[in-house]
Amino acid sequence: MIEHAYTEGERKGLAVWTEDEAGPYQTVPYPGASWQPTGEPKRRPHEYVRRGTAKLLTLFHPATGEVRVRGVRRATNEVLHPWLKEEFAAILETLPQPEEILNPEHNRAKWKSWQEGLSVRITLPEELPPLRMLLVWDNLAGHLNAELLLWMFARGIMVLYTPLGGSWLNMSESIQRILVSRALCGEHPRQPEQIIEWLEAAARGWNRDPTPFEWGGRRAKRRARARNRRHALYALGGSGACTRRPIRRRRSVMEKWRHASQATH
Repeated sequence: MIEHAYTEGERKGLAVWTEDEAGPYQTVPYPGASWQPTGEPKRRPHEYVRRGTAKLLTLFHPATGEVRVRGVRRATNEVLHPWLKEEFAAILETLPQPEEILNPEHNRAKWKSWQEGLSVRITLPEELPPLRMLLVWDNLAGHLNAELLLWMFARGIMVLYTPLGGSWLNMSESIQRILVSRALCGEHPRQPEQIIEWLEAAARGWNRDPTPFEWGGRRAKRRARARNRRHALYALGGSGACTRRPIRRRRSVMEKWRHASQATH
């Protein structure tokens, strides 16, 4: 369902956003390259003091590459939920109003279409506004808050949860890796406030010329081919041929020797 949202959501007139909280990031030296004069490498201290951590709240729009972030010391519900409401309100103001007004039954069916195939479905309220946005985020306790979900439903935001062990379906993970690399690699922040400042600066720099993200591509095709070979086919060397059952092969001399040398008792 999440992959369908990435590939078809925007075509159906829905804004598809992702959300994640990255971190914690500590006040320690981070490995990475840096520009230094010849013969004067950047030196790292042999000891450091841990003065706290910082986290990065992230909202990402893959279709445009726009990222909205806030650096925080902790990501509790009291911190996360007000920020989400503020950002969602600003995003919804930029979206066009739905051109087609559906009757209540068809509108509810449109919302429920994004729950097809799920074994556990979140309960939708009786009255639903026109659907305007899809939000992909992780299945965390703070994301299951009833008050926050009802607030989002009332504004046309449908949530899609990643399954257990499925954080790789959240494209916020990719943009966070880029921002953290640009902000912290090769640096040694002394205070959590420095980490927050650098991460937010990296996000501002990214938004000056954002790069849209697409789901799938050549990497996904390679994964699909590898999965098919692993579960259904057996690849053969020399060409693209394959078999649907393993071919018995002759043992090498070394394998025969190892088998004969095994202790039996």
